[in-house]
Amino acid sequence: MTALMTKPAAEPVVDNLSTRPRWEFPPLAALLIGTAVAYLCNLTAGGWANSFYAAAVQAGSVSWKAFFFGSSDAANAITVDKTPAALWPMELSARVFGFSSWSMLAPQVLLGVASVALLWATVRRYHGATAGLLAGLVLALTPVAALMFRFNNPDALLVFLMIAAAWAMLRATESGRWRWLVLCGLFMGFGFLAKQLQVLLVLPALALVYLFAGPPKLGTRLLQLFAAGVAMVVGAGWWVLIAQLWPVDSRPYFGGSQNNSIIELTLGYNGLGRLSGDETGSVGPGGELPAGGNGMWGQTGITRLFDSAQGGQIAWLLPAALILTVVALICYGRVPRTDMPRASVMLWGGWLLVTGLVFSFMKGIFHQYYTVALAPAVAALTAIGAVLLWQHRDRMTARICAAATMGVTTATAWVLLSRTSDFVPWLRWVILVGGLGAVFALLLPPAPKRSAFAALLAGTVALSGPAAYTAETIASVNAGSIPSAGPQVRGGRGMPGPGGEMPDGRGGMGGRADAPMAGTVPADGAPGKDSGRNVPSSTVETTALDGGASGSTVPNGGGFLGGASQVSDKVIALLTDDADNYTWVAAATGSNSAATYQLATELPVMSLGGFNGSDPFPTLALFQQYVADGRIHYFIAGGGPGARGDDAIAAWVAANFAAEQVDGVTVYDLTS
Repeated sequence: MTALMTKPAAEPVVDNLSTRPRWEFPPLAALLIGTAVAYLCNLTAGGWANSFYAAAVQAGSVSWKAFFFGSSDAANAITVDKTPAALWPMELSARVFGFSSWSMLAPQVLLGVASVALLWATVRRYHGATAGLLAGLVLALTPVAALMFRFNNPDALLVFLMIAAAWAMLRATESGRWRWLVLCGLFMGFGFLAKQLQVLLVLPALALVYLFAGPPKLGTRLLQLFAAGVAMVVGAGWWVLIAQLWPVDSRPYFGGSQNNSIIELTLGYNGLGRLSGDETGSVGPGGELPAGGNGMWGQTGITRLFDSAQGGQIAWLLPAALILTVVALICYGRVPRTDMPRASVMLWGGWLLVTGLVFSFMKGIFHQYYTVALAPAVAALTAIGAVLLWQHRDRMTARICAAATMGVTTATAWVLLSRTSDFVPWLRWVILVGGLGAVFALLLPPAPKRSAFAALLAGTVALSGPAAYTAETIASVNAGSIPSAGPQVRGGRGMPGPGGEMPDGRGGMGGRADAPMAGTVPADGAPGKDSGRNVPSSTVETTALDGGASGSTVPNGGGFLGGASQVSDKVIALLTDDADNYTWVAAATGSNSAATYQLATELPVMSLGGFNGSDPFPTLALFQQYVADGRIHYFIAGGGPGARGDDAIAAWVAANFAAEQVDGVTVYDLTS
């Protein structure tokens, strides 16, 4: 390793057009256009994707109050269980182009392309054109990134803002100017409005890099970081302050909280509860079962990111990124304190280390798509390290490091592909043979043609696995609240099925579409139309919970978790009849059940109990008042999976109103 330090590290690249090599622009254009085209392909196959957020987008497209608060319905009964910023681009698009699956998901694709471009620009500035292009390519081909930049969960905006914060902090570290630190803080604050405390996972890396490598004196650096912290509070606090001070009887209930408080939601269900597993109102317990068994969210530990649920999402280049981080830091060991290439490596390495450890050991709710937050760091570190080893290829130590990294990457791909033996079964053998060839070629003394061949072979082998998973993700249907990239993986873990068992599939309940289910989702996202495309909740068949036959259309008043089932024309006609006379055309237990009917009618449907059906809203007394005031037309019995709240409202309705069966759905007319 010490031999690597005898050769100076590359100087920072001045980011202006006159210094950029002419060859850089065609591959950059191909990267960005190719990413956009690939991500737009098959975009609407999953219909409304996660209907929980789709319903909120529909509400925000017709109500500015729903837009501001992130309400689940346009009448503003209750919000989604997140802050609302991630919904805003989709809602603005729906206002301009009309509400549809395409108008909702296209902004997510644009965020994906913008993330690739911003990562390219950030890495390129300090490590050169090749590293920047390679970082952008790796991010675009990361399976979980291809999934989430085509989905309506909050992670697309979150990842973009995290990259933007890293870009601004590196510019601050380069120049020492206050404005860049303030901008970084604003990006972080807005990231909080996208997905609350998850954005703070990159905060230690951002702060420590500037504290170590910033050009001003230590006291000034501390004051500047304090200013960045103030900017972060302002970037998030303006919305929190307005939301908290808004009169309670004039705003929606904060979904996910037990006391109608955005502060409680931030620190509890979406905050410390995710770490400890103590999450009041959660869909189920976190942590591990006794005797080393797996909990609902998987077994915690240092290998969690490599297990069957998460491995195919992010782990392909994770070992390489860790190895290359160490190599890069050793290589930059003798540079000045303010050296920008080293500061860049420190930032991305800190991002990867902190986020990876938190994900590995958190005991609360953990879904495999969370790992998209690791993708920019993995992409940047892999690209930086690979180019650095190429620059030092005349050193035997560098060639050994490159060969070892290639060997570990090949072994990782072999293990991951072995879990999906029916998916492109020949690919793991090609990668094995090609990887061994690349290891041998990388060890040979450098020669122009031989070195170029070794680099091309190594890159092709390293990216073949994630590229195949990404292609499968784009070609497949993804719907529900727990999506998962790539093919079905044996032992993949999601939500428990209706019978309590853990489905063996891609993302579990509401994940990938691989088997028949109850109901269909329109491929174009048009409400109330049957495209004939079956979108299953999991490999476990949906079970009727309210007297309907299993497999019938929306038999229990709701779709699978986060996915909207098809609603029959008779039910739609029933709900839309005389709809203008009511605040809510219906009420249903759980946001997923309510979203099914709201998306079909594009009219407000009250969610009783929020996402899990466990929020204490509305109380029985409040619901009775709504009914007495004639504000709710129908009550839809049953509820989608996850509806766990007490049934006081349902019992009161059943005792005081007559039930009616409409195409297998039990409804009560609350005005009769």
